[in-house]
Amino acid sequence: MKAEAKQDLSLPYIYIEPDGFDENRSYPMMLVLHGFGANMQDLAGLTPMISSTDYIYICPNAPMEFDLGIGAKGYGWHPPRDLCSDDDIQTAIETVNGFIDEVIKSYNIEKSGNKLLGFSQGGGMTYRCGLSKPEVFDQLIGLSSSMPNPDSLLSIMPDSRTQKIFIAHGTKDGVVPISNGEETQAFLKSQGYEVLYNEYDMAHEIREAVISDIVNWL
Repeated sequence: MKAEAKQDLSLPYIYIEPDGFDENRSYPMMLVLHGFGANMQDLAGLTPMISSTDYIYICPNAPMEFDLGIGAKGYGWHPPRDLCSDDDIQTAIETVNGFIDEVIKSYNIEKSGNKLLGFSQGGGMTYRCGLSKPEVFDQLIGLSSSMPNPDSLLSIMPDSRTQKIFIAHGTKDGVVPISNGEETQAFLKSQGYEVLYNEYDMAHEIREAVISDIVNWL
């Protein structure tokens, strides 16, 4: 696999080519959205564990910079929940959707059958942006995340709800309570989506068992 940090689109991102990459063929894309306080490098290291041959991976850096203390900087798609407005959410959605459009125009990726994966805040963005694009993403993966105000997503859901959704949550998650994962999967199932929901004996993290289950599900 070959990884390269790039800044030629509206967001900085890491572009990862699979082993045996053939520039003359198209590949499905897996877009990977990191969580609040992290950056584009945070989840890029997981990609070889998912597949080293099947996807072009795109790992964008969220646009908002935050001071995490003791000189550390992190990034978010929008402010933390207690500081976040509806306008902040809408701006984040427009940013991610615009970036997706740019990627599709810039790379030789499949027009459908792509994957969207997000962790924590990135998982919330996966729902907000992925559910409206069944023609682009056939599978969505939400890890240790929540779906705030799920009723607000009803207007973007298509009539034919064919996307498959994988949700993973830790029973010891002290950042995003397990109840959020439970409520998210219940809502999506009530709306007709096929959802695989798994709970793990872990905190706010991604363990090998989660990746293994994602691989089997894909």
